[in-house]
Amino acid sequence: MRIATWNVNSMKARLDRVEEWLAQVAPEVCCFQETKLADAAFPSERFSKLGYEVAHHGDGRWNGVAIASRVGLEDVVRGFAVPGGPDEAAERRLISASCGGVRVMSVYVPNGRSVGSEHFQAKLAFLHDLRLHLDTSCDPGEAVMVCGDFNVAPQDIDVFDPAFFVGATHVTPEERAALAEVLGFGLVDVLRACYPDTPRLFTWWDYRAGDFHSGRGMRIDLALATRVLADKVSFVLIDRNARKGKLPSDHAPIVVDFAYSP
Repeated sequence: MRIATWNVNSMKARLDRVEEWLAQVAPEVCCFQETKLADAAFPSERFSKLGYEVAHHGDGRWNGVAIASRVGLEDVVRGFAVPGGPDEAAERRLISASCGGVRVMSVYVPNGRSVGSEHFQAKLAFLHDLRLHLDTSCDPGEAVMVCGDFNVAPQDIDVFDPAFFVGATHVTPEERAALAEVLGFGLVDVLRACYPDTPRLFTWWDYRAGDFHSGRGMRIDLALATRVLADKVSFVLIDRNARKGKLPSDHAPIVVDFAYSP
C-alpha cells in the first residue's frame, strides 16, 4: 500500500498539478491539506476519473483537509471525535477515514504565528486535542496513519539553520513537547525512522528569496504510523520534483510504501 500526504496550498490553484502527480505516483491513499475550498466546491468528479473517492472538510477560506482513496473510504469523521471537543476551533483542520484496513487522518495543525500569542496557545491546544482524538477513536495496536502539515520541526536537524529560528515558532520546546505527546500514542515518524541522521530532508520552503533553490527549508510535514505499519515500511520519499516548475505549492509531498495488507 502506498500512502501520501501533501499540503497543496489551494487545491483550485494546484488541481492540474495534483491530477498529473496522482496519475504518475498512484498512491492508494493521499491526504491533502490547505485545500482552501468549501465541501461543495471540491472537484470530486475529477478525482473520481482517476479512481479516487474523496472525503473533504473545508469551508472555503484558508484551511481545508481531504482524504482521497482508491481502496475504500469508510467511517468518515470530520473534526475531533472527542466528547464535547473543539470541532469549531479546529477550523476544518482534521478528517479521518478507514481506507483499505488503515485508519487514516489528514491533519493541518495551526501555524501559531508568534510565540506566546493566542494563536500559539491554540496550536498547542490543537495538538493536545489531537492526542485525545487518537485516544478516543483509535487503538495503537491497529493500523493507524496520521499524515499532514504539523507546522512543527521535530528536531534541529529538521531545519536548515537552528540559529535562524531562535525565538520563532515551529521549533520551540513547547511545540516539540506537544508533538511528542501525539507521538506518545504509539506513532512512529516513518521518514526519520528510515533516515535517523540524514540532514536537509525538508518538506517546506518559503516562496520568497529563492529558498527552495538555496536549500533553506524545514521538515514540518510528517507521516506518522502505528508500529504495525511502521515495521512494514519499504520506501519513503519526499518528492522534491513536485515543488519545482510552474506555480508549485510551497510544500513537497511525502510518499510512503508499506508491505502491508489487512
